[in-house]
Amino acid sequence: MVEKNVVPLGRGKAGVTKPDLRRLARRGGVRRISAGTYEEARTALKNFLCEVLKDAVSYVEYRDKKTVTVFEMLLALKKR
Repeated sequence: MVEKNVVPLGRGKAGVTKPDLRRLARRGGVRRISAGTYEEARTALKNFLCEVLKDAVSYVEYRDKKTVTVFEMLLALKKR
């Protein structure tokens, strides 16, 4: 197996902000959001994305490729 360079995920400016979560909630039909919900939603979203990306990477590794394409992402999302 090939060694991979893993970039640590940190909370920076590229994180999911409060207005981002509010927009997602509005799209889902939520009117009011309690203050403690934001951090819980960030955690749930990060866990979901990590699992989907893990599945997509496993599909790519199985095919002995190096690039994750839309096809692998769709397969990983359908699995969920």
